[in-house]
Amino acid sequence: MQPMPTQPTTSPDPAPTPLVTPRMPLLTRRQLWTLITLTLVWGINWPIMKFGVTGFAPLTFRSLSMLIGLPVFGLALVLMKVPFRIPRAHWRELLLLAVTNMFVWHILVILAIPMLSSGRAAILGYTMPIFSAICGVLWFNAPLRARQWLGVFAAAVGVLLLLWNELTHFAGQPVGVLMILVAAAVWAYGTQRLRHTPMEVPTLTIAFWMTLLTTILLTGLAIAFEQERWQMPTQSTQWAILYNALGVFAFAQAAWLTLARGLPPVASTLSVMFIPVLGVFSGAWWLGEVLHWQDWSAVVLMVVAIASVLWPAKAT
Repeated sequence: MQPMPTQPTTSPDPAPTPLVTPRMPLLTRRQLWTLITLTLVWGINWPIMKFGVTGFAPLTFRSLSMLIGLPVFGLALVLMKVPFRIPRAHWRELLLLAVTNMFVWHILVILAIPMLSSGRAAILGYTMPIFSAICGVLWFNAPLRARQWLGVFAAAVGVLLLLWNELTHFAGQPVGVLMILVAAAVWAYGTQRLRHTPMEVPTLTIAFWMTLLTTILLTGLAIAFEQERWQMPTQSTQWAILYNALGVFAFAQAAWLTLARGLPPVASTLSVMFIPVLGVFSGAWWLGEVLHWQDWSAVVLMVVAIASVLWPAKAT
């Protein structure tokens, strides 16, 4: 039997070609505005933190922010019907994730902020993606391409410029630089660890319990080491605490973790790239921080480095 001839004029039309290729999905309007908002919230928070801890105990500042933000974060989980339970078998893993993603970062960064300009702290803090790439090579079997190694080199040059500037100035604070670099490196390992965790638990559930454990630790440290420095915060410090509580801990942290799984790589890359840039220029604008040539050079090098490491390769 001969097959029936095809009839192009009557065959159904082929499926329309999508306007966006699968490797570059469009953000929904809600995702786009959420991403823009959290980038702004995180970027301008560096001078806000600097302002908040000026004349106020830093660990106490951070613990108050988390004590206020945590219940709001928890309420959001209730409204979204996200479960809170984590099986006992995963408690050890949860503690390790909390140490590497939050404990070290929040303690070292808030202690280093008074030592450095907010813009410089932002640049150093967002070396995290570079350290994350290196951690992937060392511990998670994720080799780097030549372009990504170039990014690591660019970031190293930027960090050395800032460290050299701190070392060559009489009032420099190289200890503050090293504290933020250690915080970024540990956070980078924690990020890789979270991506490879065997915990079959919603990410927001993990984030809530990490935040709770960090809040308990920071509150204990503030009581142990800063109680004699406690005072009623000024009105401006109160606003800074409230901003961190609601903007950072109740919104940005949860929003980023929610979006991260569905974001196009380019979108998340641009977000991470703009945060230190916002930190540098908002610090110069609001706090009158003077930008030296090392800061300008480090901003450019860090943007190049982050783009080199995180920007997705072209499909072959």
